Amino acid sequence: MALKIKLIKSLIGRKDSHIATAHSLGLKKIGSETTQPDNEATRGKINHISYLVEVTEA
Repeated sequence: MALKIKLIKSLIGRKDSHIATAHSLGLKKIGSETTQPDNEATRGKINHISYLVEVTEA
């Protein structure tokens, strides 16, 4: 199973670790989307920046 992740808030002014987490998921601009595998590592990254992203099952 996979997860579809969309960046819905800006990365400007966020902590460096949060920006790095978003970039590691392939998210750079508002509205950018990526599909990632549904595993513990991805869930942890999503949990870290949950206030910036919208997640749906793909």
